[in-house]
Amino acid sequence: MLNINLSDVVAVLKSLIPQLTVIGVFLILALLITITVNKHTVKNVANRKMIHSQSWLVTFVAVVVALATMLLGPLSNLITKSTSKHELQPATVTAARNLAKNIQRESITLLQNTDHALPLEEQKVNVFGWASTNPVYGGTGSGSMSADNPTTSLLDGLHQSGLKTNTELSDFYRHYRADRPTVGMFAQDWTLPEPDATKYTKKLIDDAAHFSDTAIVVIGRVGGEGADLPINMKAKGITYHDNDKSTPDFKNGQSFLELSKPEQDMIAKVTGTFNKVVLVYNGANAFNLNFVGQYPQIKSVLWCPPPGQAGFTALGEVIKGTTNPSGRTSDTFVRDLSATPTYHNFGSFTYTNMDDHQATYTGFTGKPQTVTPTFVNYNEGIYVGYRFWETAAKEGLINYDQMVQYPFGYGLSYTSFTQHMSPIKHDNGKISFDVTVTNEGATSGRDAVEVYFDPPYTDGGIEKASANLISFKKTKVLKPGESQTIPISFKDEDMASYDANQERAYVLDQGNYEISIRSDSHRPIMSDAITINKSVIYNQSNPRSVDKVAATNHFGDLKGNVIYLSRAGHFANYAEATAAPKSTDMPEQAKARFLNNDNYHPKKLDKADDAMPTMGARNGIRLYQLRNKSYDDPMWEKLLDQLSVKDMDNLIAMSGYGTQPVKGIGKIELTDADGPAALNNNFTKVGSLGFPSSTSMACTWNPDLASEYGKMIGTMAHDMDVSGWYAPAFNIHRSAFAGRNFEYFSEDPQINAVLGSNEVAGAKSKGVYSFMKHFALNEQETNRLNMLATWINEQTIREIYLKPFQTAVVKGGAQAAMSSLNYIGTTYAGAYAPLMKDVLRGEWGFRGMVLTDYFGVYGYQNADQLIRNGNDAMLATTDVTNHVKDKSATSVKAMRQASHNILYTVVHGYKYANGDPKVQTPAWQIALYVALVVLALIFLALEYLAFRRFKARRSAVNVGTLSDLADDARQTRAQDPASMESTPSENSSDQGPTA
Repeated sequence: MLNINLSDVVAVLKSLIPQLTVIGVFLILALLITITVNKHTVKNVANRKMIHSQSWLVTFVAVVVALATMLLGPLSNLITKSTSKHELQPATVTAARNLAKNIQRESITLLQNTDHALPLEEQKVNVFGWASTNPVYGGTGSGSMSADNPTTSLLDGLHQSGLKTNTELSDFYRHYRADRPTVGMFAQDWTLPEPDATKYTKKLIDDAAHFSDTAIVVIGRVGGEGADLPINMKAKGITYHDNDKSTPDFKNGQSFLELSKPEQDMIAKVTGTFNKVVLVYNGANAFNLNFVGQYPQIKSVLWCPPPGQAGFTALGEVIKGTTNPSGRTSDTFVRDLSATPTYHNFGSFTYTNMDDHQATYTGFTGKPQTVTPTFVNYNEGIYVGYRFWETAAKEGLINYDQMVQYPFGYGLSYTSFTQHMSPIKHDNGKISFDVTVTNEGATSGRDAVEVYFDPPYTDGGIEKASANLISFKKTKVLKPGESQTIPISFKDEDMASYDANQERAYVLDQGNYEISIRSDSHRPIMSDAITINKSVIYNQSNPRSVDKVAATNHFGDLKGNVIYLSRAGHFANYAEATAAPKSTDMPEQAKARFLNNDNYHPKKLDKADDAMPTMGARNGIRLYQLRNKSYDDPMWEKLLDQLSVKDMDNLIAMSGYGTQPVKGIGKIELTDADGPAALNNNFTKVGSLGFPSSTSMACTWNPDLASEYGKMIGTMAHDMDVSGWYAPAFNIHRSAFAGRNFEYFSEDPQINAVLGSNEVAGAKSKGVYSFMKHFALNEQETNRLNMLATWINEQTIREIYLKPFQTAVVKGGAQAAMSSLNYIGTTYAGAYAPLMKDVLRGEWGFRGMVLTDYFGVYGYQNADQLIRNGNDAMLATTDVTNHVKDKSATSVKAMRQASHNILYTVVHGYKYANGDPKVQTPAWQIALYVALVVLALIFLALEYLAFRRFKARRSAVNVGTLSDLADDARQTRAQDPASMESTPSENSSDQGPTA
């Protein structure tokens, strides 16, 4: 659940300046009039009071009008979102909790189980490690969870399984520190609370040994949006507080993903006391577990990825044995994270020749920030994760066992399985065979089927990894002795590699392709081979079945001056390719193309031959009539003709957490929700149950569970009145240190593609559209807002980083996307037309809307540039640079196209499933209208009272004046009687002679 950031507050206040100015001016004028109009300047009391009352009544009207304008104008969207509160139904809550437990049951991965230490037969167990009382449930930022939902803790999960834990130990940790240091979006405290060795008294350890002869050690690591995990805990800018001031927790060069000294000491103490130790790693990022081999007392190792708010129940079940673990690693666990090919090219690299392109913007904290463009090189090319380790081992570059501790796809069970692969059938471009899985052990359980291919490689030719996951499935629960036959099929084209240098297309090289089923990426169970007799080129005349238009080069400008890792010569360029960048200067040719808000001028890009489209027509078309119409149906043009520039601009500019209404076409206001592992309404603070992380889902290796999860998202969305879901995230675990790895599935594009697209399809089956994100290349958080230029070659971006997104479009039926915040080359990702137009909509045939990630301007976000290049909507709720400023024909045509894309997405959501949806006036607006009527009546009453008093005062003045005159006359008579006596005769003489 995201919190309010100060930049939004600043933006809101700026949008209210006109109304606040009006209020201020009228208040000042009323005060001036009250002060200057006094008995010295206006002696008539009635007039003076009337002027005072009228000045304040006019001010009253001005303030009311200004406030109403604020509420119905700049604040309307925010208030509506904040007051439209919808809760989950009890039945949905129950079903969601059950599904969350099932996901975690299949995700917990058994990495080691010496002497069959697990499942535990003991009823009592000591639980060591501060993280046991403050475990990691999910991620931070967009991955945060609603505190309103009941949360099952790690200890709760153990207790629910029937285990009794040592409360003296748990109290010891709670008293040491009750809360976990905050690793948030805007600030991070990386402190790992863990009592140093001196805190463990002899009595505490003796009591523990007396309580049970078995110990569980819990190590936890958290990650989240906004920051990557520290590669060097002693680096400048890292906030960390040592547990013992006399002894640092980390040495210089040590990372967050290895043990701190207090953790090392605790493990040494535990293993020195107990001969049966179970280690539980609780985190989404692959941890350095190399220390495990130093302690023979550590019999079992479990990886428990962030389980959400209900998943720790599964941990207790796995430890106790009521659930047989069936998880598989979603990432490779290496013995030394600094030896990975990405290590020196991940993190912060700032250009030294780009000061003239610096940008100043208001940051999330509300303070101005000036930043210089930064960069990151995807130097490893296609050799990401296990693709590198397996290929490097085959080429003789590494000793595999010395480098890799737990391979990708690895996981143990409490039972044993056999897998048998039938002979391959290869016909008409399709490969098929069956895998029969048999439970040979004495315990019921599930097994994962993993299928890999090893393509023919020519030294110096197209880059190819020796192991590539191409298909995977999960069995049902198999009883002892039971078998299940799993059908496997895929196409020849699925094994093609992208040739960016020669054919500029996907190519299936001739030669032998080994197809194997494996227990993990490294250990084959059985294999077979097929032969491609002649190379196949998937060009314009022969596109792959997944391409609406054949893939061809569009990303040549992204290669930069990077030396990419190559298999040629047994990885001869490994040292050079994996070294840190030699230069921090952007090449001059690239610099000339670099764009941000300072040098982007839409007028210079207007096309003279563009004609202004029709607007404001009265064709009588309603949006609901376009449901199930094709994107190119002529009726769309008639509907779009009805829109005004204001309609389109509002639809485009204010699409944060929902889309705006357009009354003239029957477009109602709709709500979208955030959260990769939940549905979170950041305005009402209503949130669904927090589900296990995406990494947890990946560890299940179960496509069916992903489908169920997508459907559950749809069901919860109906309860919460949500139409769109800002998820799933398809980015790759390029580095173990990436802050949002919890939100992404794995290091493998096939895992991401299948699971993510199934989630999308599941939600779509309920009429909910998913915003697949972050499109694209958002593999690190560091500098993501600092114009992060991402450099990558064409083959890599297609085979590794775009493949999951394409699968979501082609197989998942994705209807919406969220662009990423980084730059792709020299252009902001959302405004990079080769990606947004040529590939997404051209090659893949995507039809729907693309939304920016959070619109904080950052010196480079502006609506004009975005809509012209394929990004349709701005994730904004306040007025900044999200409005389209240029109103040329070129710009209005782009607005029309963007509106088409937005409307096409929303009309195919569940809100339009039954015709024209009814529009309900928000309750707060009804209350406002009532208040305005009451205030109008009060105004009239005050005005009536003011005039009544004015008349009364004026009458009082007249009567008083006559009375004063009479008094004066009486005084005159009293002073001069003679004058009074002569008055009649004088008066008579004036009347003329008498008779």
